[in-house]
Amino acid sequence: MGSQEKSGFETEDIGFTVLVVLISLAAAYLLAPYFGPVLWGVVAAIMFQPLTARLATRLDGRKNLAASIVLFGLITLLVVPTILLGISLVNEATMLYEKIASGQIDFGRIFQQVMSALPRRARELLSEYDLTNFETIRREFGSSITSGLQTIAGRVLTVGQGALSFIAALGVMLYLSYFLLRDGDRYGEKFRTCLPLRPATRDALIENFLLVVRATMRGTVVVAVVQGFLGGILFSSLGIEGALIWGVLMGFFSLLPAVGTAIIWGPVAIYLFAAGEPMKAGIVLFCGVFIIGMVDNVLRPILVGRDTRLPDFVVLIATLSGLELFGLNGFIIGPVIAALFIAVWNHHRDSRRAREEVLTGSPVPVQTDAVASRAVEESVAHPS
Repeated sequence: MGSQEKSGFETEDIGFTVLVVLISLAAAYLLAPYFGPVLWGVVAAIMFQPLTARLATRLDGRKNLAASIVLFGLITLLVVPTILLGISLVNEATMLYEKIASGQIDFGRIFQQVMSALPRRARELLSEYDLTNFETIRREFGSSITSGLQTIAGRVLTVGQGALSFIAALGVMLYLSYFLLRDGDRYGEKFRTCLPLRPATRDALIENFLLVVRATMRGTVVVAVVQGFLGGILFSSLGIEGALIWGVLMGFFSLLPAVGTAIIWGPVAIYLFAAGEPMKAGIVLFCGVFIIGMVDNVLRPILVGRDTRLPDFVVLIATLSGLELFGLNGFIIGPVIAALFIAVWNHHRDSRRAREEVLTGSPVPVQTDAVASRAVEESVAHPS
């Protein structure tokens, strides 16, 4: 009788587990169309919920008012400027595309100027890879540039069609952000207690997740905005066409370690030198190295500190893969997945070491290799 009851309980437990999994998958499928707004709503709450809690304390516990004030600040300082930037970017891409289509911007002439300014040895090296033929370059790169600008410019035609979905997505993000800002602690505790993990493991992984998200936003986004802004101002002051587009691209490429914004200002400096403007080329080179480039070295340690660190090659792969798989959302998702991957395996290593110490009754030797030890110490995610 007892074995039958036990078997029945096990069957019911398995059935309920299957039901939980299926319902969770159905909920994820239901949220898929608004994955981006939900993600950014959660990120906004993670970033600003501590500020909301402090503000609520100063307002005698009025959480509704505190969440409303913080949300209004987000809309004023982040949402509205981003929308205005997007409109300006589309307009500038449209004008730039029209100039390329009409021949006002001649890539063939620019290419010849650059090639003639290169040293003979450099031209010989490029000729080995068939990179001295403009038609080859145009097929490889020119069509991509033109089609990219055409895609951005084409947004003008579809803005009316996509306005409703954009407003709906923005509304979902802000609405979700408000409730998470107001009741984030309560929802977080419910989520924490629902996870089927041991308390120590659960708390360590959640803490790591929060650290990674906050460090990603503080370090990556702020540095990208500052570098893109400085690059746009620099190009605009020098009269370079499409300064806003280049500034946005510099902000985007600042997500990538090692190369970063040099992908944009480096070729521009070469072109200006080839076009007979060495003074402008020198200014771009100097500002790119000592102003735009130093922003990353100065700001990121201040904003991120040692909360999150990943080897640069992990950051590069995680960021590129995230962008490829999830679009713009991937620059958060990629590093977070990489950081949690390392955190999970580090926790597994520590748990296994602790079990071995209990079984043997003596401490298990830790890793002595200096490089590996340093990598372990800095194993929580550095977002670019």
